[in-house]
Amino acid sequence: MINGGLMTIEDLADYLKVTRRTIYEWIKHNKIPAVKLVGQWRFKKDKIDAWLELKSY
Repeated sequence: MINGGLMTIEDLADYLKVTRRTIYEWIKHNKIPAVKLVGQWRFKKDKIDAWLELKSY
């Protein structure tokens, strides 16, 4: 994980125990909160955790 709780695709895939391809599919279909910084996708850990909470109901 890098500064401020931002995760890369690889970090997020490890965190969620899914493949990078799955993450890219979720991004493509706007299923996961993500931001593109300088041409690379980044994910805020707190937003991912909140997203997971919503998905668990």
